[in-house]
Amino acid sequence: MLPMNVTAMNIETAPHTQTMAAMGAKARAAAAHLARLPTTKRDEALRQAACALRQEAPAILAANAQDMAGFTGTPAFGDRLLLNEARVEAMARGLEEVAALPDPLARTLAEWTRPNGLRISRIPQPLGVLGMIYESRPNVGADAAAIALKSGNALILRGGSESFHSAQAIHAALSSGFAAANLPADIVQTAPSTDRRFVAAMLGASGLIDLIIPRGGKSLVQLVQREARVPVLAHAEGLNHTYIHSAADFAMARRVLANAKMRRTGICGATETLLLDRTIAPALLPLLVEDLAALGCTFRADASARAICPALPAATDADFDTEWLDAVLSVKLVEGVDDALAHIAAHGSEHTDAIITEDETVAAHFLGNIASSVAMWNASTQFCDGGEFGFGAEIGIATGRIHARGPIGPEQLTTFRYVVRGTGQVRP
Repeated sequence: MLPMNVTAMNIETAPHTQTMAAMGAKARAAAAHLARLPTTKRDEALRQAACALRQEAPAILAANAQDMAGFTGTPAFGDRLLLNEARVEAMARGLEEVAALPDPLARTLAEWTRPNGLRISRIPQPLGVLGMIYESRPNVGADAAAIALKSGNALILRGGSESFHSAQAIHAALSSGFAAANLPADIVQTAPSTDRRFVAAMLGASGLIDLIIPRGGKSLVQLVQREARVPVLAHAEGLNHTYIHSAADFAMARRVLANAKMRRTGICGATETLLLDRTIAPALLPLLVEDLAALGCTFRADASARAICPALPAATDADFDTEWLDAVLSVKLVEGVDDALAHIAAHGSEHTDAIITEDETVAAHFLGNIASSVAMWNASTQFCDGGEFGFGAEIGIATGRIHARGPIGPEQLTTFRYVVRGTGQVRP
């Protein structure tokens, strides 16, 4: 994990600049090679890499055990770090699912003919070289490699120090798979050590890296946004809300909220705040509290909620601005959909927000007025995931207003260019 004092790094004097320059030059050459590869070659490399992950699963799990032995964080973050056979298999399946997707480069986005006869086409092209800085979850490296390769981009990875051995083992497996498909090893590279100064070198690699993608906690994202000399595709914290409207089906609301909060508390798609219509709170809130408490959840509740469930701990104003990433839920009663929308606008991070209701008109109002990158109706916020969206995997969840938003798959890691075909036209 990148600690807070990482902000003290001096970008201009980072000692890893030469290493980054060498890796960046290799990545640029690899990106140019990838851009010319047919779909079949890129897809074959992904399938070979999936086979290699399965073959190297014992080595990957041994490396992960080494990381887990040195881990001292919370259980929720430990769950992010932990690998097992099922999670390694999920990584492999993710690569195969990405391989099965349509080629994001083999399409025409738009075309038209001008009155002078010029035929203009807008076609996709890769971004180039991606830099990925991530924390905790070692499977992120495999997901990012799959999406980068599918979209024709080279990739430089820097995982968190707590997952270093896992990341190295995963990278070794991926590289052997790429080699089996006769692709250059430099299409995906990884940081050679846990030295935080390599992050500074990446952030200063203008001209070598085309896009930096941070995936981790708030301090990491803020550091990258503040210090990068390279364009950033970032996500804010996942301060997500589930709003239960007065016309909600109670059984559905209980089932969805339990999943949205407690399925995996340490992921960015987890619900952190429950907003509940005041009119149904006396009947529903005690049931929700009972359900979640049985799963190990604790609470921070406003005064109105505590009037119904006095045993709930009182919430502070700061609690509603907190991404818990743990088994803690903030609870607030609201006066209806517009009150819920106002709270989300004031406290949310534009990541993922959901409404539970049987009223289609209210649902349409919520979905049409929420600014979040993902808005859901009658579904768990934990569905905010590239795999669940059909992307095979994701490289992150973007919450900014530039380029892509929501789960980032292969299509979102392309830009476009224009091809103009003429018959000898000259401009008057």
